Amino acid sequence: MAGQWVPRDQDELTAGWRLWLELGSSVWPRPDWDGTPDEAVRGLQELLQACDEVLAGYLAAGGSAEAEVARLVRSLHPAACWVRELWSGDTTPLDGERLALLHGDLAGFAEHALGVRTLLAEGGGWASLTL
Repeated sequence: MAGQWVPRDQDELTAGWRLWLELGSSVWPRPDWDGTPDEAVRGLQELLQACDEVLAGYLAAGGSAEAEVARLVRSLHPAACWVRELWSGDTTPLDGERLALLHGDLAGFAEHALGVRTLLAEGGGWASLTL
């Protein structure tokens, strides 16, 4: 993900920090995963909800919908939408081929999320923290 994020003010910096923390949550299935695609993408859905809550809090406090942090949150949705649409509701056990496809789809989103985290860390001044 190319670009640079420079927070406009303390509120955007705080929202960026909260977003960075949320994106540190894993999109990979939990240890108690039941082996279905539906359960595998549940973490992704929960992560997007948490990111949306960060944005909603920022906007409710008077933040701008045009701020870069808002754009970064919105960028997560297209990256996750097709993964959710493809796999949500699918309770058929995975065979090797479908498991590889699911893994690739989740890895694609994880790569985008890492790019967003990197931008936030660099612009927020906490790039020295472990990504």
